[in-house]
This record gives sequence, structure tokens and C-alpha cells, in this order.
Amino acid sequence: MALSNVSALSSTGFVHRPISLLHAAEPANNSATIDIPKKANPSEVPVTWTVESWKSKKVLQIPEYPDEAELESVLRTLEGFPPLVFAGEARNLEERLAEAAVGRALQGGDCAESFKEFSANNIRNTFRVLLQMGVVLMFGGQMPVIKVGRMAGQFAKPRSGIYEEKDEVRLPIYKRDMINGDAFDEKSRVADPQKMIRAYCQAAATLNRRYQELAQRVDEALGFMSAAGLTIDHPIMATTEFWTSHECLLLTYEQAFTRQDSTSGLYCDCSAHMLWVGGLEVIVLLMLIYMHDIVTYTLLYCLAHDRAIVSPTTLDQVAKYGTCIMSQAEVQAFFDAHKQEGSHPGGIHLEMMAQNATECVAGSCNVTYDDISTRYHTHCDPRLNASQSLELAFIIAEQLWERRLGAETLDLFKS
Repeated sequence: MALSNVSALSSTGFVHRPISLLHAAEPANNSATIDIPKKANPSEVPVTWTVESWKSKKVLQIPEYPDEAELESVLRTLEGFPPLVFAGEARNLEERLAEAAVGRALQGGDCAESFKEFSANNIRNTFRVLLQMGVVLMFGGQMPVIKVGRMAGQFAKPRSGIYEEKDEVRLPIYKRDMINGDAFDEKSRVADPQKMIRAYCQAAATLNRRYQELAQRVDEALGFMSAAGLTIDHPIMATTEFWTSHECLLLTYEQAFTRQDSTSGLYCDCSAHMLWVGGLEVIVLLMLIYMHDIVTYTLLYCLAHDRAIVSPTTLDQVAKYGTCIMSQAEVQAFFDAHKQEGSHPGGIHLEMMAQNATECVAGSCNVTYDDISTRYHTHCDPRLNASQSLELAFIIAEQLWERRLGAETLDLFKS
């Protein structure tokens, strides 16, 4: 199956030794080494941080809003809205991802969002596909599945250019629905702060639908489990959580939802359970993570099917610099590499949707290259449709089943 943007994710603890920087498509001998600075004394940590501290740094992806007064009004409105998630929920997800890194869970993801595709049916169908995939993976791996949807906030995307040109007309580039419009005209391409309010309302509606869908499907799940010979106290029934994630790109929006947690006293961005930052910031962040004794972090890196994306050498090199690791990539090569290294395949991130699109070829639905243009609706990267996503879930489940069977056989010989 031709997959779109299958990504790799690592969650690891840091140790006191140099970081080897490995590009996924390059051999290990091309790596560079960076010395990690000594850990900071807590008394030396600056205490002047505020939610506006980012404004003193160089920022590349913030749009230029023509009306500053309107922007400030929108931000004050957003600051008065309830948070989309709670800090305690984000801490719970952190614990679940730590479990994934040592072999007790898996993580899956959704794709980008647009205002045009927003509807109750689309939300319901997306949750349904992800929940169905979760059930398949739970049975294949006999472990809980961490279901993280790239939704309820994925309305902005980083762009490498500032302008685009068509027929000698030059306009600001489309930066996704939270910022401006996709129509190629001057009015649509003006950055509109009111779109942040619409994004919030749509995210809130998506989260509300999430809870409704989970509640409505409990009885269906119980009936299915009962028919399969499982009781409701079976460990597989304990996983009913669903998490949200998006790219932390539009910092004006993220600032409005960065609130102080009443339990811990720490600040948390409550726009999603899991936020992503860009690859350019990773090395600096890893140093800060080490210096301040943060024991776990998550890396998600994009890999292509035509590269030597994951090799045993790469896994071995990366594993030297952390206490544990989970990675995800093209499925077969990904599992083969982990099998050879004896490490755990912790998760898969997919660009996917619940509709019957034709953006990726192959699969049991027999999408060909000639079919692609018939239902190609993405505003960004191509996505697997519902049928392809479920088919891939069964492929992954088979890999998990084989790994589990192999582990049980090995334990039998040991005993």
C-alpha cells in the first residue's frame, strides 16, 4: 500500500552523554556530535518567564494581522474562554506515552483539519475509524492502545514560502483555515484574527462530539467483547481514553490557552493534550530537557517510503543516548528493524481520514493512480481513507501478533 506521511515517534529518557544527530536517511558515519551542557542549578533558573516571553524571540510563522486592535480583542476573548483540555489530562497522556516506550501501549494519529470538512458526520466517522483501529490493534498486540487524534486544533500549518503566484498574480500564501482562506484572491489571503475564534468553537465541538461518540459506543463495545468471550473486567477494556494533538504553530492562539494549573502551579497550554514543535527547535529543547531533569520527551519525525528510513544501525545508535525509545515508520521495515534489534515498536502515526477519498493508491479498495483526481480533497498532505486505514490496522495487528507469539515461544524455551 502506498502510504502518506507515515512518521516515526520516539519517547525517551535522557542520559549524560553526547547526542548523536542522525538523519533518518543517512548512515551513522555522517552523524555529528553535540556536547550537552551541564545541568542547571535550580537557583540559577530565570523566574521572569511569562506567557508573552516568546515575543522576544525570532518567530517565522506568525502572520501579519492588518488590524492590531482587532487581534488584541480576539486574544482577550480567547483568554476568557474555557480551556479545551485540562492540565491533568495532559499529565495522564504523558504517563501513557511513557508506558508505550517500554512496550505497554501504542499511539495512533489523525490528519489535518479544515473548516469546510467540519460536520457532525465527519467527526463521528473519524472517531469511529480510530476506535475500530484501536480494537484491532488491542487484539493483535494484547495491550492498550493510546488513541491520539490530530484534531480539535490542527488548523494551521507551517509554510516554507510567504507568497504564491498564479498567472502573474502574487498573493500571500494560504496558511490554513485558522489564519486565512484558500481562495486565490486578495480578500481571502488577508490574515483574519476572527478565524481563531472559529477554530476554538470547532475544536470545542469536536471534543464534545468525542465524548458523545465514546459514550454511544460503550454498549456496542461491550456487546462485541461479550461475543468474543471477554468480560468487562478484562484488562483490554480499561482503555477508553482519547487524546487530541496539533502543531504548536500559531503562538498568539496558544498563548491565550496557556493557563496556570491550580494543582501543580505550573503553566500548561490547554489547547490540546499533546502539542508539536518543529524540527529546528529539537536540539535546543533536548538540551533544556536534560539540564532541567525532565525525564521523558516525545519525538515524531517524518519519514519517506523510498528511503532507508529505519535500520538496526539507526535504532542502535539512537538507543545509546536514552534509557528507552519507541519509533514508528513504514510498517514492514519498521517492524523488521525492531525485530532485529530486539526493541519495541511503540507506535504509528498516520495521515488519515474517515471519508472515501482517493488520495493514496492501492489497498483493498483498489485505488489506482487514475483514480486519485476523482476524490482528492486534502488541503495539505494526501491521506489514507477509512478502508485503507483499517486495512493497515490489520497489517499492524498481524505484526504485533507475530511479535507476541515469538516472545511467548522464547519465554517457553527459557522456562
